[in-house]
Amino acid sequence: MNVVVNPVEAIRTTHGTIALSHLDGQIDGLERFAARGEMESRAWVELVDLITLRAQILGRIADYERASLIAEQRSEVAPGDGLAFLSRARTRASLHRFAEAMADLDHAAELGQTGREIEVDKAAILQAVGLYAEAMTIRRGIADASPDFEAAGGLASLYADIGDTDAAEQWFDKSSLRYRSVSPFALAQLEFQRGHMWMAHDPERAHRWLLAAWQRLPQYAQAEGHLAEVEEALGDRHSAIARLERLAAESDDPDFAAELARILRDAGRHGESEQWRSYAEKRYETLLAWAPAAFADHGAHFWLSVGGEPARALALARINLEVRATPKARRLFDAALAACANTAIARSA
Repeated sequence: MNVVVNPVEAIRTTHGTIALSHLDGQIDGLERFAARGEMESRAWVELVDLITLRAQILGRIADYERASLIAEQRSEVAPGDGLAFLSRARTRASLHRFAEAMADLDHAAELGQTGREIEVDKAAILQAVGLYAEAMTIRRGIADASPDFEAAGGLASLYADIGDTDAAEQWFDKSSLRYRSVSPFALAQLEFQRGHMWMAHDPERAHRWLLAAWQRLPQYAQAEGHLAEVEEALGDRHSAIARLERLAAESDDPDFAAELARILRDAGRHGESEQWRSYAEKRYETLLAWAPAAFADHGAHFWLSVGGEPARALALARINLEVRATPKARRLFDAALAACANTAIARSA
């Protein structure tokens, strides 16, 4: 008899509320040092990384904006500091400004920043734009030199993007076994990546890992948002709506409102659906004006679905494909193209 072990029980970590409070305290402390002019270069990198981590966990776009602003300012104030360009590369990559991010990494190396962290960031960018062979070479080299949690997790995410779920599963297992921290953040993110990989293939397996990520870190908005999608796909629409109503009300990320609008529409609750659809549309417009590359795919999904404008979706899907020529980006573009063709056929009928 096979016994399914709860991942949260298998590896115990600090409670999410405590960990998030500690994260807030770290950020506040570093910002106080910054305000007094007492920050060294590495501390600035840490501040930007911590704000970005909070953005990823809480689904807080304002934190991405804050991290980007700090990194951009630091590169201007300290043009000879390689760490400033390393930090800016990370924030630019988070906004899908991949070519600029890679240029910043090269410049950071010219200024003396070399070693694993530069290579890890380069691999992440190459993976994000679909250059999987190049990313694999770097990630394999890192894993051979330092076979730790982060190296194994990097290979797991890469195999997941490639579509090799068997290899990805092996590396997800290896990464989990190598976890040596009590912080829930990195492990919850690994569980989220594992669940996200299975969403298109096996909703039950996706549910297990997304639920684990959310149980480990209940404030993890992306994990709960995707968990709601899976629950709806598995027939639990009530739970999905309840999760998304709270997320849409608390987060400044319009993805939650967009998904809620879609599910409410499918449930026949058209008035409520339209309210959330309208909110999401306005929010996407604002974010696309600020960071078009970062939100092109999100906007394309929205206008292809409940947004109801295939031509707008196609324009954004084309931008996304130009930024990163991945199989996922190609599928989105093809879907938008097909939707535009179907709309034209319907109008001519």
